[in-house]
Amino acid sequence: MRTFYHIASNALLTTLANFLLWFALVFWVYLETRSLLASSIIAGSYMVIATVSSFLFGGIIDHHKKKHAMLFSSSATLVFFTAATLIHLAAPAGAFKAASSLWLWSFVGIILLGVVMSNIRTIALLITVTILVPEGMRDRANGVSGMIMGLSSSGAGVASGFALAYLGIFAIVMASIVITICALIHLSFIKVDEPQIAHSDENPKTLDVRGTMRMIAAIPGLIGLILFTTFNNFLGGIFMALMDPYGLSLMSVQAWGALWGVLSLGFIAAGLYITRYGLGSKPLKTLFMVNIIMWVATLIFPLRPSILLMAAGILVWTLSVPFAEATEHTIVQKVVPLERQGRVIGFAQSIENAASPITAFLIGPLAQFVFIPFMTTGAGVKLIGGWFGTGDGRGMALTFIIAAAIGLFVTIAAMYSRAYRMLAAEYEKPASI
Repeated sequence: MRTFYHIASNALLTTLANFLLWFALVFWVYLETRSLLASSIIAGSYMVIATVSSFLFGGIIDHHKKKHAMLFSSSATLVFFTAATLIHLAAPAGAFKAASSLWLWSFVGIILLGVVMSNIRTIALLITVTILVPEGMRDRANGVSGMIMGLSSSGAGVASGFALAYLGIFAIVMASIVITICALIHLSFIKVDEPQIAHSDENPKTLDVRGTMRMIAAIPGLIGLILFTTFNNFLGGIFMALMDPYGLSLMSVQAWGALWGVLSLGFIAAGLYITRYGLGSKPLKTLFMVNIIMWVATLIFPLRPSILLMAAGILVWTLSVPFAEATEHTIVQKVVPLERQGRVIGFAQSIENAASPITAFLIGPLAQFVFIPFMTTGAGVKLIGGWFGTGDGRGMALTFIIAAAIGLFVTIAAMYSRAYRMLAAEYEKPASI
């Protein structure tokens, strides 16, 4: 456990550096170009590249020592960030002001690749839990992993705005480089006792997509778990597309930013709780209970145009997400052989991560062209407008409610499914490693 905590603290350093730079980059591009399209392209590109690369990264991790994979990840990130620094120094004055600038997109693209390369560390960290942490403590260790993401996301999200305002993007790039170097030095001194990587017909030295798919299919209920998690990530896509506009329909941008910064601390609080108390003896049951709570909260908070109700709903969501993620990781670490965990986790992340941007792309137009007109000039004004309210915000609220009702129904159906019973029985078997 002591070695794991060293690895986790090292991961916190690098994740914080990457998130700090990434959030600042998105803000900086918009401030430089005043182009929403440019900002959207950056966010969408990250999601697409991260989704496509996750399975490849999982294969890299399976075929190498986990510490070596982490060192490679940070080294690659360092190379890309250094290249971005050189581009920034070489660019002529005003080169980053136009959204069509080749200098701008070269700078952004290099940083994007550096941030994506850090995903190798994210997957490798989950597998070090299997290697370094006793089975009965893995749920708590996964809580630490979730807390790292929460700390990095909330801390970097708030700090990046201030750093960008007072220091500028170049200074933030340099700070990220320094932190990455420090993390590399620290990691090089951590001794990790790992089993030797063994290659065989069952674990060939390739990505072996077919073999990985056969293994996933062979584990009872695992495909169901991945599909269920993917479906619930649609909620994340709904939040991605509508939560900012909905929040801004109720309050000023300054107040909304401050509120979101405070509520995002829920990720940290949930991680701390899991680290202290774990997920219980039946993590699958915990997963379903958490999702039911999330969907019910999403069903309730849009009923009235209330800042307090909205804040409560977001808080429930931020508190619930770490439980859902820790549960999935704990189950995979138990039922999947160690030599395949990188590819299985990478495959699952590829599928699951695709859900949020797909939903964001679908829900936005659906709300804009169907539900908002329904609650502003359409039949909804007469049908429910008297008690529900009317206007753009109410159209977005109706979108939340319908999505939550569908999600609640699917979650309850999955809870009583045969796949759930099979995976629960598989989890209760003796460990495979």
